[in-house]
Amino acid sequence: MTPDEFRRHGHAVVDWIADYHSRIESFPVLSQAKPGEIRASLPTNPPAHGEPFEALLKDVEKLILPGVTHWQSPNFFAYFPCNASGPGILGDLLSSGLGVQGMLWSTSPACTELETHVLDWLVPMLGLPEKFLSSSTGGGVIQDTASSAALCALLAARERATNYTSNQKGCDGRIVAYASTQTHSSLEKAAMIAGIGVRNLRLIEVDDKFAMSPEALARQIDADRLAALLPCFVCATVGTTSSNAMDPIPEIARVCRQHNLWLHVDAAMSGTAALCPEFRPLQNGVEFADSYNFNPHKWMFTNFDCNCFWVADRKALIQTLSILPEYLRNQATESGAVIDYRDWHIQLGRRFRSLKLWFVIRHYGVEGLQHHIRRHVQLAQAFADWVREDENFELVAPVPLNLVCFRHKDGDAANQSIMDRLNRSGDLFLTHTKLNGKFTLRLCVGQTNTEERHVEQAWKRIREEAEKLGVA
Repeated sequence: MTPDEFRRHGHAVVDWIADYHSRIESFPVLSQAKPGEIRASLPTNPPAHGEPFEALLKDVEKLILPGVTHWQSPNFFAYFPCNASGPGILGDLLSSGLGVQGMLWSTSPACTELETHVLDWLVPMLGLPEKFLSSSTGGGVIQDTASSAALCALLAARERATNYTSNQKGCDGRIVAYASTQTHSSLEKAAMIAGIGVRNLRLIEVDDKFAMSPEALARQIDADRLAALLPCFVCATVGTTSSNAMDPIPEIARVCRQHNLWLHVDAAMSGTAALCPEFRPLQNGVEFADSYNFNPHKWMFTNFDCNCFWVADRKALIQTLSILPEYLRNQATESGAVIDYRDWHIQLGRRFRSLKLWFVIRHYGVEGLQHHIRRHVQLAQAFADWVREDENFELVAPVPLNLVCFRHKDGDAANQSIMDRLNRSGDLFLTHTKLNGKFTLRLCVGQTNTEERHVEQAWKRIREEAEKLGVA
């Protein structure tokens, strides 16, 4: 593809994306494709000869779109958002165009230094402690997801607790980590990958607001120490996946300090709310954390994937993950004057992710980002009020931010049916969880272009489906 051909086809792709976003509300939010349907529509064998680019774009429309769940739809209320934006998409396009592999500072200094700078910007933007700045003892790095961030934190905690010997000898079955019963399932996978084992990940009970109990945590740590085990790590969550519960970080941190445990704070979705000073009390105690992460790709208009991960002591992380074969040796690394982000995460290679984050922050500005976050929270709080006022529905968990957990009072079967009928309709997309054993509907407001009319229509459709079942 020549530069001129690329320019022509590139214009066509950008036009298609712009058109897609302008008509996104015309599609069923949840793909209505049946298992195997998309593959059945594709040719059995690859083409022997190259095809015109126009044919490729035509098949995206004809064959791929029917199998897409439209995460960027303003009627997407499922899971947590994964919101994109124009500046984020264009920043990602530029990253792909440059084709940088930023494993070392020397392989593209701008890739490393922009990332360091943008993550330093975010520390005061989010009200995080200064120890997370690169100019202090810590620093930040962009990971793919919160799952990878948690794994890196767990590995660093494991090594610190074993005086950096478990990397050499392997785990002996004595190392123990802690999370709550509501902590994201990625912690279980991290325990598997880190060699700690799922049985040695203690899931601590929660209170009536689904937040971790510090007293239960302390009791479990004491019991494990009596059993000659080696506690090393605790994960506290700012906004759990099921219900957006807020773990009491100061109390958990106090327990961690008593036992010299690594405290990781996972604020994957809700951390974005800290852009607004009035929401920062939800993560009070973060100043005691050894590591912290949040996902701009969830609620900060930065298209997937982009997780920001900070540590208070970068030496512990680097000592845990650094391997330096001869073919990576270079003068800049040997000087010790640069950051090589290959030492900050699992993989060696890395993309120029900071470009899209830089574009988003500069396009919206801090005040613009705050405006959208506040608006999403207002819309979710309005929805929660409608639930409270309806005699047929009830809230199942507190609503601190933009996630509403609610259910129809008629029971699990009614709620399952309401959700299934809504999702089949294509009008909106909801997902569920179970809280206190009850099937619970979740509505999360966080897509880039969701407005009041979309939330109002969602509530209308929910009540309509309840009425059709004869339970409203």
